[in-house]
Amino acid sequence: MSHQSELIGGDINAYLAQHERKELLRLLTCGSVDDGKSTLIGRLLHDSKLIYEDQLAAVAADSRRSGSRDGAVDLALLVDGLQAEREQGITIDVAYRYFSTARRKFIIADTPGHEQYTRNMATGASTCDLAVILIDARRGVLTQTRRHSFIASLLGIRHLIVAVNKMDLVDYSSKVFDDIKADYLGFLDKLNARDSIDCHFIPISALHGDNVVEAGGNTPWYEGPPLMEILETVEIAADRNFRDFRFPVQYVSRPNPNFRGYCGSIASGVVHKGDAVAVLSSGAARSNETTNRIKSIVTLDEELEMAFAGMAVTLTLEDEMDVSRGDLIVHPDNLPRTGDSFDADMVWMDQQPLLPGKEYDFKANCRTLTGRFKSLRHRVDVNSLERSPAPTLELNDVGLCEIKTVQPISFDAYQDNRATGAFIVLDRLSNATVAAGMIRPTKTAATVIKTTASNHVTREERSALYGQRPVTVMFVGVSGSGKSTLAHALERYLFDSGRACTVLDGKTMRLGISRDLPHDAEGRAENLRRSAHIARFLNDSGLICCASFVAPNRDSREHARSVIGRDNCYIVYLNPPIEVCVARDPSGLYAAAADTDSPDIPGLSFPYDPPTGPQDNCHLELDTAALSVEECLQQVIKMIRKAGVI
Repeated sequence: MSHQSELIGGDINAYLAQHERKELLRLLTCGSVDDGKSTLIGRLLHDSKLIYEDQLAAVAADSRRSGSRDGAVDLALLVDGLQAEREQGITIDVAYRYFSTARRKFIIADTPGHEQYTRNMATGASTCDLAVILIDARRGVLTQTRRHSFIASLLGIRHLIVAVNKMDLVDYSSKVFDDIKADYLGFLDKLNARDSIDCHFIPISALHGDNVVEAGGNTPWYEGPPLMEILETVEIAADRNFRDFRFPVQYVSRPNPNFRGYCGSIASGVVHKGDAVAVLSSGAARSNETTNRIKSIVTLDEELEMAFAGMAVTLTLEDEMDVSRGDLIVHPDNLPRTGDSFDADMVWMDQQPLLPGKEYDFKANCRTLTGRFKSLRHRVDVNSLERSPAPTLELNDVGLCEIKTVQPISFDAYQDNRATGAFIVLDRLSNATVAAGMIRPTKTAATVIKTTASNHVTREERSALYGQRPVTVMFVGVSGSGKSTLAHALERYLFDSGRACTVLDGKTMRLGISRDLPHDAEGRAENLRRSAHIARFLNDSGLICCASFVAPNRDSREHARSVIGRDNCYIVYLNPPIEVCVARDPSGLYAAAADTDSPDIPGLSFPYDPPTGPQDNCHLELDTAALSVEECLQQVIKMIRKAGVI
């Protein structure tokens, strides 16, 4: 059966006019590896008679060369065009195919199923109205199925078709289909999305064509329509936002001195000739006297009385004013939110992890501005949908972040307006896209105020806010070993990386609560014992503590670790030769004690009891006479990264 219009063979002008009026549906296929996404698209095009003969002949020839179907035509090759895809039988990059039927136009994106290519799936889904989620009937709902479904819901896709594929390999069992349907609906319940998402379930065989274009005789127990019928009839017009007029200016057209127009695509809403408008620049509405009116709505062919979301137009204003690329034209009685701080769901797409505090470029509404991630509120386990504190986001992770930009920006919540609620994040050095973000709705007072029982801020919440695991890194050793130097070097590195940290130095403690203590072995041990409680307080407040103490004996170090927490205290022993320490003498201790019998010199007046390795809970030992400060610092950073501190 051909789904092409009969007018194409009789009245080409009538066909073109009809084609121009057709509604466009953007959709994607997604799911786990080898669920049959590419084969389904090929079958959809083949059985709808939407493949040209030369295309089919080329695919048949490629099928014979690859031998993937034992001489039969491998319809997956219609979209798997990369050599690596054909060799491995997988989808790597997003492949787009355009086709049309008598009822509707389609742009379909075939996205990869491998976890390492999740970012490609998110890219393909970002502009789609509908997602076809493939599930292998033999394997059921998998982690990648859940991941793609979760990302589709984050991206505001309101129509899902769950196609249970390869039914021919389970003897077209209705029980298998019903079990998968129940499992998937349970996942939608966890997403709290069953009521907000229009979901259809279809048993199909992409290889043989059952229920793809025509109803299959092998599934008499299925009474629903085939896939093509749903694609042609699903209602998507109501999904578009025609309420909030948003027009990001992409280009200022000045072909001659008598014309100044502002070009772009209407992101949402409707605008009429003569409408009052306001221009938002750098995220702030200009003064009231700059409120203007639409003089004309111009297209390539004609002037219009009105235009709506999705149309590319040029707007002219009645009064001259400064409007630049990246400005937003809106109705003055319906303004977006403006601010330099907001929460957003993030899909991380880069091999390098998210680094709170690091500057990135944020691109939204035709504007690019600098900002940073203030904190990572939580990371989402896409399998269980549990939220947990995390110091960072790795490749393909999903999490909620707080973002701070250097300039205010105008935006809407993504669930209200996909156009002005979405943005991408760019690395400032490589200009590579590292993440995609969807802005969360503004919290109301009712959601901010919590009950008394939940007013206590936990250590885990602070850890999530700062994007780190709060611990104490304790540098120990005799005077002159380099403890304070390394503690401050680590603090500088952490601070420049956007971490919350501070230095706790034994010498500073002696200016305050340890002023009464002598400088002998017992006094130094007591100074460490008192300081351990402060380090514990700093860690409980979410800070990484870079501590610097002589810590001359094993008992005082063990007591400090028990106070701070054995899993939260990392001891770094600095062990240069005592002659090097005497030569350095940063505090003048050795010079002042020269030619005296001072009892206050650790390592000279009294023996220093050094940590002796893992059995003494020494996590790292460094000879600061042989290693530079930078080399020592790199080893410390490697240690805390391995421990998951940052």
